[in-house]
Amino acid sequence: MTQVKNTFQFEDMLKKHHLKKTAPRLRVLSMMYSKTTATSQPDLENVMHDIDRVTLYRILNIFEEKGIIHKVFDLNGTANYAVCSSGCQENHHHDEHLHFNCTRCKNVYCINDLYLPGLTLPEGFKAESFTLYANGICPKCEKKPHH
Repeated sequence: MTQVKNTFQFEDMLKKHHLKKTAPRLRVLSMMYSKTTATSQPDLENVMHDIDRVTLYRILNIFEEKGIIHKVFDLNGTANYAVCSSGCQENHHHDEHLHFNCTRCKNVYCINDLYLPGLTLPEGFKAESFTLYANGICPKCEKKPHH
């Protein structure tokens, strides 16, 4: 379940990450925190008509760089963005959780409450990040009759 934040918390978040408080950044943060699934830039463009594509692209990039959001790919290879856990920092994401792609509704869910064992790699390998995906049917789609 997403945590609802207010404008002051978003302003504090921007300040903490040394970002200027701008109306478009605050709107994108508000929209991202209101979603229960990852969302793509085109989906954001469809609901945020007053923010042009280039500005939205820059906002998503700086938020990802600062550890506010992380990128996850859907079944079509489209980049989607989801809010990071509080453990993420600038240029170092801790989004080692399961990303669940629903094959029916095409939504991407971040599953944070699943225990994942540590990653043990062969000698000489050093992981900087990893992404774990599962594909299947989400609870919403499981309840609906399939056409």
